[in-house]
Amino acid sequence: MVALSPRLPSTMSDRSSIFDMIGPVMIGPSSSHTAGVVRIGRVARMLLGRQPDVAAITFYNSFARTYEGHGSDRAVLAGLLDMATDDERIREAKQVAADAGLQYAFKAVNNASAMHPNTIRVVASAGTDSVEVLGVSRGGGLISIVEIDGFRCNFTVQRHTLVVSAQDVKGTIAFVATVLSNDDCNIATMTVDRKAKNLTARLVIEIDSPPRPLTIAYLSSVSWVQKVTYLPDIHI
Repeated sequence: MVALSPRLPSTMSDRSSIFDMIGPVMIGPSSSHTAGVVRIGRVARMLLGRQPDVAAITFYNSFARTYEGHGSDRAVLAGLLDMATDDERIREAKQVAADAGLQYAFKAVNNASAMHPNTIRVVASAGTDSVEVLGVSRGGGLISIVEIDGFRCNFTVQRHTLVVSAQDVKGTIAFVATVLSNDDCNIATMTVDRKAKNLTARLVIEIDSPPRPLTIAYLSSVSWVQKVTYLPDIHI
């Protein structure tokens, strides 16, 4: 059996716009500490597929020292509750979370020297389902998701994104790329990571247009595909 190709290098967005440099419309004092954190929380929720019942959030480095004063704690809860960056309810996100039955805990780690200063880890669960997301807030509301469930990746959610969990079998990358090509979806970036040969692999594919629901359903029906999640591009 031939394993998946080695992990492909990924890129950040091709260019930044004036909107990116100024930052998004948002609630909160800082685009890095508020808007970016909301988006990381929303990514975790979308990957989980529903509102979590329990969330454990770890703030690293600069975030660890400032998350309470800058409202990053409320921001990540807002994202897990699927609020946009300009949602007025962000200010009351802790109360909204309590009303929604979301139990949460925060942890601060000040000396994670290998990590970006604005790094956050979200472990969220609902019933028997769970997800772990490591994200970086890059400023101006921009984010990078660098790990999902321990699998390395690097995407921004500025494009439509497919996350495919599959068995490490021959031809996986070519098959998925062909299916997307037949749906007229142009691949912008792809990252592939795996735990070990012939075990589970994770493909994260950024595309220029949304896939049809039929395409997602078809990929999900393949015997060696475990899960397919579609993340629309997040602008707010």
